[in-house]
Amino acid sequence: MADVESEQVLDGLRRQARKLVADLAGPVRRVRLRSGESVLEVEWHDPAAPAPRAGTEPVGARIEEPARQSAPPVDRPAVRSPVVGTFYRAPEPGAMPFVAVGDVVRPGQVVGIVEAMKLMNEVTAGQAGRVVEVLVDDGKPVEYDQPLIALEPVTGQDG
Repeated sequence: MADVESEQVLDGLRRQARKLVADLAGPVRRVRLRSGESVLEVEWHDPAAPAPRAGTEPVGARIEEPARQSAPPVDRPAVRSPVVGTFYRAPEPGAMPFVAVGDVVRPGQVVGIVEAMKLMNEVTAGQAGRVVEVLVDDGKPVEYDQPLIALEPVTGQDG
């Protein structure tokens, strides 16, 4: 019975976290929720972050790398990350990726997973299209709303 209650609490926290991230302005770097004693922390990315202290690694050092990867042209649609986390192209290590370059996707089709706070969040296509480029390598950190997969719109004659 306690496991069922724990799952219900976790489900509630997940829903609240997703709603909170969707409602907040700017890219959220981290959300920390706690049910007992009611703790809520939100951390935003700060473009003008202070210099790191000597002997420490900057907090966002590993997260900045994906931002430098290629982005789709402005007129080309892309599937974007729903949360900050780690992007995976396949459901498990060694499995075939959800999609590959050349595949035609439909709206709502799962094209990847972003792991955030030990939760696996499905990444779904928002529109039909042909995958023309995978913009983020498997297992790499991603930002909220970062383009992950570039699409070419599909016309009635395609796919």
